[in-house]
Amino acid sequence: MKLVTFLLRYARFTMLLTVVVGVIGGLCSVALVALITSALSNVASDQTISITRYVGLVVASLLTNLVSRSLLTHISQTAILEMRMTLCQRVLGAPLRQLEQIGSHRVMGTLTEDIGSITNALLDLPNFCINVTITLGCVIYLGWLSFMMLPALVVFLVLVVLSVKFLQRHATKYLKAGREDFDTLVGCFTALTDGAKELKMHRSRREAFFNEILQPAALSFREHSVAGRRLLGVTASWIQVLYFVFIGLALFLLPTLEGNQSKVLIGYTLTVLYMRAPMSILMEIIPSFVRANIAMNKVEKLGLTLANARTEDPCPGQSEPDHEWTTLELSGVTHTYRHEKEDRNFILGPMNLTLTPGELIFVAGGNGSGKTTLAKLITGLYTPESGEIRLNGVPVTDDNRDHYRQHFSVVFSVPHLFKQLLGLGDTSLDARAESYISQLQLDHKLEVKDGKLSTTDLSQGQRKRLALLTAYLEDRPIYLFDEWAADQDPIFKDIFYMNLLFELKARGKTVIVISHDDRYYHVADRLIKLENGRIELQQNPAMPAWPEPAVESDERDRSTPVPAEAVCL
Repeated sequence: MKLVTFLLRYARFTMLLTVVVGVIGGLCSVALVALITSALSNVASDQTISITRYVGLVVASLLTNLVSRSLLTHISQTAILEMRMTLCQRVLGAPLRQLEQIGSHRVMGTLTEDIGSITNALLDLPNFCINVTITLGCVIYLGWLSFMMLPALVVFLVLVVLSVKFLQRHATKYLKAGREDFDTLVGCFTALTDGAKELKMHRSRREAFFNEILQPAALSFREHSVAGRRLLGVTASWIQVLYFVFIGLALFLLPTLEGNQSKVLIGYTLTVLYMRAPMSILMEIIPSFVRANIAMNKVEKLGLTLANARTEDPCPGQSEPDHEWTTLELSGVTHTYRHEKEDRNFILGPMNLTLTPGELIFVAGGNGSGKTTLAKLITGLYTPESGEIRLNGVPVTDDNRDHYRQHFSVVFSVPHLFKQLLGLGDTSLDARAESYISQLQLDHKLEVKDGKLSTTDLSQGQRKRLALLTAYLEDRPIYLFDEWAADQDPIFKDIFYMNLLFELKARGKTVIVISHDDRYYHVADRLIKLENGRIELQQNPAMPAWPEPAVESDERDRSTPVPAEAVCL
């Protein structure tokens, strides 16, 4: 069983000690049955049970039970914690492209469903060990009581093991299919919540999503789960039938083989009746072990997938970015998107770019031209398939990629906001954050206390402003904004393009802006236009050769900066 192998690998000595203690506890329980049997069979001779032996066995059974449960509970929960944290570390250390290929729904399914199944099975493991020991001890005791019945016992056990494995193998097949369905279902739930607005706005799309995607996935999950659990129920019922068959053998075959020996008959009767409870517990536990075994396979598969990826853990001594950098070069950099069921791949590049401190660069292009992919390559989130990126002439590799990324503050098109200003702790953090929040006109929405934001429940435009706050607090040498102004009102667009960008440039920051707002292109030092994954144009838009942006009659001249007092970060 992979569950036991996992615990042995994690804490071999403690696990073996737990097993030994559990065996002792089981033997004590069997010894109690034997003691009671001996006392009952010798009633005629006025022999009484030794109180000392009886109390000693009861106390020993209680103590060993408590110790084994305590040890197993401790090591199992510690092992689960380590497994969960190891997976999270591997997720954090895996390349972004690798995570995108795996899919967030599979990662979430493993961290929730699979870890939960393993946790439940580990909680049942103490009961399993104790009751297996009691059952085996009872079988050994029955064999000792009647050697003539031993062959029947062996046949019974072999029949139990073979029939259980046969039924469980078929149950596991359905449960594995159900587990794969669960990943699909998690993906549907993600689409349900993330696409709620789009689904509400289009009835036909909403009905098609429910009827053609969500419901079939849920039905498939139910069918496979029901089939698997039904077979496990059949297994439990079949074992109960075998149990009663064994009782029948004991009742009708034993007197024939052993005669009317009261000690043997009483011993068999008491022991067989006593075995009913541990066997019932085992039947309840086995399904959770089957699910845990499937979960272990999923965890190992995901863990190995992440482990096989190139890790991006920070190297010792590489933590702070180099604020005195001189050049950032992309030399022959390419990246390929591989889409299933398509005849051709989308190739970005080869890209040849050089960035220098204090530049204000705009990146333009149509949808699907490769702007966001280029941003991920520049910031080190994607690894080039060919070519190389160099910072100050030093190639960026797996050994220094994490350090390289520390040079960037990025606000993505759909930013994720943490409720804490993580990794920015200093004594003046709250004051600095409150100052920026006021200047970004968010002071009526939230406040900061001990580095914690009072809320992140904001409109999309306000969320991007809050993400901008985090970027400013990071104070990195290079800033990248992916369609930051797309959700801002006209006033804040002016503030962003005509004040915030110039303020960053004045501080010596290199700023890369992905934008469709062509009316502001003239403020850039350089504009890079992409088309079908290649640089179509790279030029200073302020030069005469560049067409002037059209200005509508009812709008003021956007070449005039917004007054400095409007906002100054």
